[in-house]
Order: sequence, then structure tokens, then C-alpha cells
Amino acid sequence: MTVYFIGAGPGAADLITLRGARTLAACRVCLYAGSLVPPELLAECPPDARLIDTANLDLDAIEREFVAAHEAGLDVARLHSGDPSVFSAVAEQMRRLDAHGIPYEVVPGVPAFAAAAAALKRELTVPTVGQTVVLTRVAQQATPMPPGEDLATLGASGALLVLHLGVRYADRIVAELLPHYGADCPAAVVAYASRADELVLRGTLGDIADQLKASGVQRTAVILVGRTLGASQFRDSHLYSAERDRHVC
Repeated sequence: MTVYFIGAGPGAADLITLRGARTLAACRVCLYAGSLVPPELLAECPPDARLIDTANLDLDAIEREFVAAHEAGLDVARLHSGDPSVFSAVAEQMRRLDAHGIPYEVVPGVPAFAAAAAALKRELTVPTVGQTVVLTRVAQQATPMPPGEDLATLGASGALLVLHLGVRYADRIVAELLPHYGADCPAAVVAYASRADELVLRGTLGDIADQLKASGVQRTAVILVGRTLGASQFRDSHLYSAERDRHVC
């Protein structure tokens, strides 16, 4: 058997990859994050599949389900929201699987920041304006941030920041970033990206916190801050430039 960590995408059920849907349809056990994964995706599972909502399970309980499926010889679909590569808590699950000698694979999904960029209709990297995107979060009740990864340090780069798990701490985020970006820096919040109830807030670092409070959004959102969000005057990329020598590899 194999445990498949599958990225379910940012919210819309049809944003799971073809590989993810095929894998889900072939697994007799499915552990899914019920608070985040669209329930329509569970229809892709085999009719007799064991479906386990992990929203209220701890890591030990999840591990027991992996071990039981391994002993029964049943493939497992471990369905996570977004993409498993960031803020998904798969690393600790993989560590447990390694300890048991249980094989696993990863099926990537559409990450939340990509869905947010699509909702904003923006390219996050723009020639001469910004070529770096930093995916991060704020330390509050969750695991503390490692040294050197605080917002003030990351903000000093001037790169476009995508902040996960931070909408409840918008005032703190703004206070730490203002010295580096300025109040006029474009900012946005995308909540429930790609879902029917998607909400997009556009503004500046100076007003985005007030917009967020007025919206009532408390979770399932990302905050974006950076000059590329408002860039309109920039040079064309070298990729399609008429001056590019297309005979050079």
C-alpha cells in the first residue's frame, strides 16, 4: 500500500489536478481535512471507501489510521487543502510514516497564493518592479517563527509578501511592515479563493486592516503586500522581446 498526500487545491472542487482526482478515486481509505477540503471531492472516492475527517483528530490518531490501512493493505488518500508543500503539516506525518516503513507519495495541488493571484488578476513577479515572492505567516498561537524570519526582517527585502494564517492580526502586520513598504504600498486580501463565496479586498497597507475588520473575515484568507500588485509602468519581459536572439539556446 501507499499513502498519497494529495493537494486538493484552494477551494473550488474542480481545481484538484487530474492526477489528484485519479489517485483519490483509486484509494479505499481517505483521510481529509473536513474544515477546508470541499466535500464534493469525496464523491470521487470509491463507493466503499472509508472516509475519515481529520479536523478533530490529533497526530497520534492520524498515525493509527495510517498503520491500520498499512496492515490491511489499503492505499490511503491523505487529502489536504492547497498544496502539500507549504503550511500543510505533512512533514510530521511523513516522519511518522518513515518510522513505520510505510511508503508514501506526494501529489501537488494548486496553492492558495496562486488562487489569490488569479482572483486579483495579477502576476506576482513583474520585470524591474519585483521578482521575489515570500510565503510566510505570523507567529501568534501557533509554532513560533525561526530566528530571522520575523516580518520586520522579511519586509526589509521589499519583496512581495504573501501572509498565511494572519487575518486576525492585521494591525500587527501593518505596524511591522509600514516602515519598509510605506502606507501607500498596494495590499490585498483574498478570502475563500476560488470558492463561490470568494471575497477580494484591494487597497493599501494604510487601509487594508480597516477593510479587513469591516469585512468580518476571520480565516481562510491570505494577505498580500507589495509593489507588484499595483504595477502598470514596467518594461516587457525578455522572454517575448523583439530584441531577443531566438537562435541562442
